[in-house]
Amino acid sequence: MKNPKTTVLRVIQPGLFTTIQDLGRPNAISAGVPPGGAMDRFAHRAANLLVGNAEGEASIECTLTGPHLVAERSCLIAVTGADMEARVNGEAAPAWTGIFLGPGDRLTFGARRGGGRAYIAVAGGIEADRWLGSASTNMMAARGGFHGRNLKAGDAIVVAREASRPVISGHRLPAQLRPDYANHTLFAIAGPHVKQLEPEGRALLFGTSFKVSREADRMGYRLDGPRLATSGDELLSFGLTAGAVQVPRGGQPILLMADHQTAGGYPVVATVVSASMPVAGQLVPGDELHFGEVTLEGARHMRLALAAALHTLRGASR
Repeated sequence: MKNPKTTVLRVIQPGLFTTIQDLGRPNAISAGVPPGGAMDRFAHRAANLLVGNAEGEASIECTLTGPHLVAERSCLIAVTGADMEARVNGEAAPAWTGIFLGPGDRLTFGARRGGGRAYIAVAGGIEADRWLGSASTNMMAARGGFHGRNLKAGDAIVVAREASRPVISGHRLPAQLRPDYANHTLFAIAGPHVKQLEPEGRALLFGTSFKVSREADRMGYRLDGPRLATSGDELLSFGLTAGAVQVPRGGQPILLMADHQTAGGYPVVATVVSASMPVAGQLVPGDELHFGEVTLEGARHMRLALAAALHTLRGASR
């Protein structure tokens, strides 16, 4: 790639809600700015590693439907996350695999067969507006990504830099090393305010199913299901994190996601562990889930297993 600051992909159709995301801006949380970033960080990291990028490079996050992109120059891409029937020139394209596109090749998507968000990485990374140290799109502030908005027809995707390694297609993450998106068990540890749950409330939290309601977005998912009764004094506002399960006064829990508010006062009765957040990031309204209680040691082992899966890609891309 001799001139990396030129268009590599052109948006023909953008899909339902397609944005530029990276690993977010956690350093700005103290200033009240949501961290943002990819909803499924595992899929985002894997896509970048499959094309030889650093894990924090910007990728394209596709929600519910994929875009129609045309290559304007040769490039290496990878599509990970949700199964949206990726196709190259009308033929099925392998997921979780480095794919070479030549000039004029078209990347399209068919029906969504599982999961809610797919990620497209390009060797060399994606050039994007940076705000507070991150290229992630913040729609509320209209900052970061592609002018602070979702992608539109005609937009040009520009590669950020020359690929750091020779581009080689075919690197793949085997299915057994990927998150099991079909299993909607979200493992969680008891939260700091779990004692505010009535005794039957804790049994309901970890013993019954919930459903992602229509009130679900990148900030969080309101969950339909049994009402969780709480008691105790009102809380002062405190810091929050993605994965926190809050219970407002109405008793309908809320699972916080990537664009969550940075502080709040509703009781946090559980926190989904980091190893289950990729599954959470793939949920869509209507999906059923249940919380599985896990110890801190169990959560650590789960995290290490996902880290080991990504490490196999780091070795393959050297």
